[in-house]
Amino acid sequence: MTVVLEGVSKKVGAAVHIDDVHLTLERGSLNVLLGATLAGKTSLMRLMAGLDVPTSGRVLVDDRDVTGWPVQRRSVAMVYQQFINYPSLDVYENIASPLRVSGLPKNEVDGRVRHAAKLLKLEPYLDRKPLNLSGGQQQRTAIARALVKRADLVLLDEPLANLDYKLREELREELPRVFAASGAIFVYATTEPSEALLLGGNTATLFEGRVTQFGPTPQVYRRPRDLITARVFSDPPLNTLKVRKTGGNASLSTGGEIRATGPLAAVPDGEYTVGFRAHHLKLEPAGSEEIAIPAIVSVSEITGSESYVHLDASEHRLIALVPGVRRLEPKSAVTAYIDPRHLFLFDDAGRLAAADPAQRAA
Repeated sequence: MTVVLEGVSKKVGAAVHIDDVHLTLERGSLNVLLGATLAGKTSLMRLMAGLDVPTSGRVLVDDRDVTGWPVQRRSVAMVYQQFINYPSLDVYENIASPLRVSGLPKNEVDGRVRHAAKLLKLEPYLDRKPLNLSGGQQQRTAIARALVKRADLVLLDEPLANLDYKLREELREELPRVFAASGAIFVYATTEPSEALLLGGNTATLFEGRVTQFGPTPQVYRRPRDLITARVFSDPPLNTLKVRKTGGNASLSTGGEIRATGPLAAVPDGEYTVGFRAHHLKLEPAGSEEIAIPAIVSVSEITGSESYVHLDASEHRLIALVPGVRRLEPKSAVTAYIDPRHLFLFDDAGRLAAADPAQRAA
């Protein structure tokens, strides 16, 4: 099955929830919707499912226009952020419930339930009630109930958001395997760039109801087509500076002249916005070509094996994500360093002007 969204928009009164979205989702693919809260992820999923009807545009399934079809006529399953299970039923019957409604033979119900339970490692818990399960096991049950329907389209709306860190990491590692074994089209919504990278597949970045870019996840991350996409796919927030290139040199808005190397060497003279991610900003030099940025420490946050160091550089607030425990005193002077190969250059319209191919592994 192929799902195609052709110029799909959704307005509620004067508010635009989805704005002219074009997407093609292929059979057996995993597709991540990445964006901040209220970016339009849930609204887009509801249009795919048939829970809402677009204001304009079409939804096609295998070239058939299903735009006005209700969810009951579509082969779709959905898992929500709040895991929903029937408390009076054990895990087996929770998973089996949509099959019972469909009137499938008992032996087919049993086969499907046990297959889904095996995929999601629920076999030891089939006779337990949901209240006797951990949060991760309850969410596994909800996902198994969606998979057992063998729907062609499975929508997961931030399904791990309410789980603790350990359970999220455990399920994030397992879900790609489960998805690959299913063969359905999966659409997975998240606010976290790290989750999109871990899941892989394809990613659509969303901002204010628009899909700013769609493609293989590593490609979207490593070569964002515009400044908005780069910001959506950066956590901590993308660091940005202004730069003016003149011949073989360039001047940064933090002050000082630098050589126009890396992406700066590939663009005409003019003014650009420079973007770079927090983990590329270092507090020690690692090479002679690095750009030095004088800064003042605002605050440092220790997260365990890493530290976030917030810096004031001229009128800019920068964030460095550095390894180890770094206790830097507020208002102390430091020098931050960025390798030019890790820079993105955006023109005055916010479009990607240059990015060095050498930093693609970052």
